[in-house]
Amino acid sequence: MPKKIGSLTLYSVDDLHEMLGISKLTIRNYLREGKIRARKLGVSWYVTEEAIREYFDEPQPVPEPKRKKEDFRYIVQGINDLVSETEECDTVEEVIEILNEQAIISLFQVQVVNRATNEIVEITKARDFIEQYANS
Repeated sequence: MPKKIGSLTLYSVDDLHEMLGISKLTIRNYLREGKIRARKLGVSWYVTEEAIREYFDEPQPVPEPKRKKEDFRYIVQGINDLVSETEECDTVEEVIEILNEQAIISLFQVQVVNRATNEIVEITKARDFIEQYANS
């Protein structure tokens, strides 16, 4: 049952749990992380109605669009003086084929480049690239 102090209504963790159906642990985590504004009085947390509204009115982050393989080109590059090779590939399959032909794979890295902006999105060790993309 919420506590009334004049015109102020305070909701405890138990109140929020009952009202929202969210676990008490999750609510306490939100309070500690500052996702929901609250005050701790003694050992109990209290939330105002205004803080609850703020939480629900807050815009949620928009998830980043999933990257498509065809949006990128790949540059296989030697990473030290022993290997100065650089090859550009259009597909992940080409990259994996080139890397599998190398005697010492640890001497290479792969740059993932956005075709539209020419921006390097990721630089990955060759072995990690193969592990990430070999089965996809």
